[in-house]
Amino acid sequence: MSTIKVDTYLTRGGASEIAIDKLKGASSAGSMLVVGEGGTVTTNLQQGLAKTWIQFNGTGTIATQDSFGVGSLTDNNTGNYSIGFTNNMANNDYASAGIGNTAGMSSEAVTTSALNALCFNSSGSNNDVTIISAMIQGDLA
Repeated sequence: MSTIKVDTYLTRGGASEIAIDKLKGASSAGSMLVVGEGGTVTTNLQQGLAKTWIQFNGTGTIATQDSFGVGSLTDNNTGNYSIGFTNNMANNDYASAGIGNTAGMSSEAVTTSALNALCFNSSGSNNDVTIISAMIQGDLA
Protein backbone atom coordinates (compact mmCIF):
# COMPACT_ATOMS: atom_id res chain seq x y z
CA MET A 1 0.00 0.00 0.00
CA SER A 2 1.26 3.49 -0.83
CA THR A 3 1.10 6.56 1.37
CA ILE A 4 0.78 10.12 0.11
CA LYS A 5 1.54 12.92 2.55
CA VAL A 6 0.76 16.53 1.72
CA ASP A 7 0.15 19.70 3.72
CA THR A 8 -2.28 21.29 1.25
CA TYR A 9 -4.10 19.87 -1.72
CA LEU A 10 -5.18 22.20 -4.54
CA THR A 11 -6.83 21.33 -7.83
CA ARG A 12 -5.46 22.75 -11.07
CA GLY A 13 -7.99 25.56 -10.70
CA GLY A 14 -6.77 26.34 -7.19
CA ALA A 15 -9.75 24.95 -5.26
CA SER A 16 -9.02 22.86 -2.19
CA GLU A 17 -11.69 20.23 -2.74
CA ILE A 18 -11.43 16.56 -3.52
CA ALA A 19 -14.01 14.53 -5.44
CA ILE A 20 -14.11 10.89 -4.37
CA ASP A 21 -16.65 8.08 -4.48
CA LYS A 22 -15.80 6.32 -1.20
CA LEU A 23 -14.09 7.46 1.96
CA LYS A 24 -13.01 4.97 4.64
CA GLY A 25 -11.20 5.42 7.93
CA ALA A 26 -7.86 3.70 8.49
CA SER A 27 -8.85 1.84 11.67
CA SER A 28 -9.99 -1.78 11.67
CA ALA A 29 -13.61 -0.65 12.02
CA GLY A 30 -13.28 1.86 9.17
CA SER A 31 -14.14 4.58 11.67
CA MET A 32 -13.49 8.17 10.66
CA LEU A 33 -13.15 11.16 12.97
CA VAL A 34 -13.98 14.73 11.97
CA VAL A 35 -12.56 17.73 13.82
CA GLY A 36 -15.35 19.83 15.34
CA GLU A 37 -16.00 23.54 14.92
CA GLY A 38 -13.69 24.59 17.76
CA GLY A 39 -10.79 22.55 16.41
CA THR A 40 -10.16 20.62 19.64
CA VAL A 41 -12.91 18.00 19.74
CA THR A 42 -13.52 15.20 17.26
CA THR A 43 -16.79 13.56 16.24
CA ASN A 44 -17.13 10.06 14.85
CA LEU A 45 -18.56 10.57 11.36
CA GLN A 46 -20.46 7.26 11.22
CA GLN A 47 -22.04 7.77 14.67
CA GLY A 48 -23.16 11.31 13.87
CA LEU A 49 -25.10 10.55 10.69
CA ALA A 50 -28.85 9.96 10.50
CA LYS A 51 -29.26 6.39 9.22
CA THR A 52 -32.90 6.81 8.16
CA TRP A 53 -35.23 9.78 7.78
CA ILE A 54 -38.59 10.39 6.17
CA GLN A 55 -41.26 13.00 5.64
CA PHE A 56 -44.66 11.70 4.56
CA ASN A 57 -48.33 12.56 4.25
CA GLY A 58 -50.27 10.37 6.68
CA THR A 59 -53.81 11.14 5.48
CA GLY A 60 -55.88 9.32 2.84
CA THR A 61 -53.50 7.25 0.73
CA ILE A 62 -50.23 7.83 2.57
CA ALA A 63 -47.32 9.06 0.46
CA THR A 64 -43.64 9.68 1.05
CA GLN A 65 -42.61 13.28 0.33
CA ASP A 66 -38.89 12.56 0.67
CA SER A 67 -36.76 10.02 2.50
CA PHE A 68 -33.39 8.36 3.00
CA GLY A 69 -32.82 4.76 4.05
CA VAL A 70 -36.55 3.91 4.01
CA GLY A 71 -37.58 0.70 2.26
CA SER A 72 -41.30 0.74 3.03
CA LEU A 73 -44.08 2.79 4.57
CA THR A 74 -47.29 1.15 5.81
CA ASP A 75 -50.55 2.64 7.07
CA ASN A 76 -51.53 0.20 9.84
CA ASN A 77 -54.57 2.09 11.11
CA THR A 78 -55.62 5.63 12.08
CA GLY A 79 -52.47 7.50 13.17
CA ASN A 80 -50.42 4.27 13.16
CA TYR A 81 -47.60 3.89 10.61
CA SER A 82 -44.71 1.45 10.12
CA ILE A 83 -41.47 2.76 8.64
CA GLY A 84 -39.31 -0.06 7.24
CA PHE A 85 -35.57 0.51 6.93
CA THR A 86 -33.54 -0.20 3.81
CA ASN A 87 -30.68 -1.44 6.01
CA ASN A 88 -31.25 -3.06 9.39
CA MET A 89 -29.99 -1.47 12.56
CA ALA A 90 -27.50 -3.43 14.71
CA ASN A 91 -30.01 -3.62 17.58
CA ASN A 92 -33.23 -1.98 18.72
CA ASP A 93 -31.45 0.48 21.03
CA TYR A 94 -31.31 3.27 18.42
CA ALA A 95 -32.76 6.74 18.91
CA SER A 96 -35.86 7.83 17.05
CA ALA A 97 -37.33 11.30 16.84
CA GLY A 98 -40.48 12.41 15.10
CA ILE A 99 -42.81 15.31 14.67
CA GLY A 100 -46.16 15.79 13.02
CA ASN A 101 -48.79 18.49 12.90
CA THR A 102 -50.57 16.80 15.79
CA ALA A 103 -50.63 16.92 19.59
CA GLY A 104 -48.02 14.18 19.94
CA MET A 105 -46.08 11.23 18.54
CA SER A 106 -44.66 8.11 20.10
CA SER A 107 -42.98 4.96 18.89
CA GLU A 108 -43.69 1.35 19.73
CA ALA A 109 -42.79 -2.07 18.30
CA VAL A 110 -39.21 -0.92 17.72
CA THR A 111 -37.27 -3.61 15.83
CA THR A 112 -33.97 -3.69 13.95
CA SER A 113 -35.82 -3.45 10.62
CA ALA A 114 -38.70 -1.03 11.31
CA LEU A 115 -40.21 1.59 13.58
CA ASN A 116 -43.89 1.86 14.40
CA ALA A 117 -44.93 5.54 14.77
CA LEU A 118 -48.15 6.62 16.47
CA CYS A 119 -49.69 10.09 16.09
CA PHE A 120 -52.36 11.27 18.49
CA ASN A 121 -54.52 14.35 19.12
CA SER A 122 -54.93 16.38 22.32
CA SER A 123 -57.53 13.93 23.69
CA GLY A 124 -55.08 11.04 23.26
CA SER A 125 -56.86 9.37 20.33
CA ASN A 126 -54.85 8.18 17.34
CA ASN A 127 -55.02 10.76 14.57
CA ASP A 128 -54.01 10.81 10.88
CA VAL A 129 -51.93 13.89 10.07
CA THR A 130 -50.78 15.52 6.84
CA ILE A 131 -47.10 16.04 7.58
CA ILE A 132 -45.05 13.53 9.59
CA SER A 133 -41.25 13.55 9.88
CA ALA A 134 -39.14 10.90 11.57
CA MET A 135 -35.41 10.26 11.96
CA ILE A 136 -33.38 7.27 13.21
CA GLN A 137 -29.83 7.47 14.61
CA GLY A 138 -27.80 4.52 15.83
CA ASP A 139 -25.58 1.71 14.61
CA LEU A 140 -26.27 -0.09 11.34
CA ALA A 141 -25.98 -3.86 11.32
